[in-house]
Amino acid sequence: MTATTPPDLQAGTHRLEFSGGRVHLMGVLNLSPESKNTPTVATDSEAAVSIADAHRRNGASVIDVGAQSSHFDNAELSPDEELNRLGDTVRRLLDEGFVVSIDTWKPAVVAGMVDLGVSIINDTGGLQNPEMVEVVASAEVAAVVMYLEGETPLEVGAIELEGSLAGQMVDRLGERVRNLADKGITEVVVDPGIGISYQGDRSLYNQHQVDVIRRLADFRALGRPVLLPVPRKTELAPTLALATLALEHGADILRVHDVEAVAGIARMMGRML
Repeated sequence: MTATTPPDLQAGTHRLEFSGGRVHLMGVLNLSPESKNTPTVATDSEAAVSIADAHRRNGASVIDVGAQSSHFDNAELSPDEELNRLGDTVRRLLDEGFVVSIDTWKPAVVAGMVDLGVSIINDTGGLQNPEMVEVVASAEVAAVVMYLEGETPLEVGAIELEGSLAGQMVDRLGERVRNLADKGITEVVVDPGIGISYQGDRSLYNQHQVDVIRRLADFRALGRPVLLPVPRKTELAPTLALATLALEHGADILRVHDVEAVAGIARMMGRML
């Protein structure tokens, strides 16, 4: 892990601190029945709050709520459909004091969630949409800017994996961070985007995920906190191996489905208070 400490993140009225090598866990909450990660899928607000409560008890600082599956096999919801899935659950989470992040790429969804009081926008479209940039710039929120090959996760094809992509990813994210700062968006987290499902050779993509994690120091050199979405594999062991590698290489925020297991590793490694 590098010794560099990123600046703290002001997310609405909440502040995430990173001094002393502290890592924050972002617990995943899916309101999309299409999602393949069934342990974190909730079909109603009662079940959703129960999952969020467990995440918080187990060490999550942030709950990342998504209603639109990002897997390329799934259909795209309209903004109204997505907002309808999110509304009751997000209201309850905010009422109960959770720090809520919204996982979406639709500006209309972000506008609706900002009105409710969410703190973090996890734009899985990579903050490439000018309308999204405008919505985020007008709100007091933090934003996650993700590397993406394509305009939305549902439109990705087969990613080119010949050689390491890390240098290209760092350069593109650095350019996005600078452009966003010019528009007044400075509370930014960078995400290498290895949680997105691309079409193509899975074994090559698995190796790409490992290579990117080993290069996290290059992403941290951009001067912003780095969020690493830990890919949830079919078996728990490789998932925890990736989480451990990310902790070792300095990830500042881990987006995880298996909060309890990852928190145990983070505490053992001295990354959680």
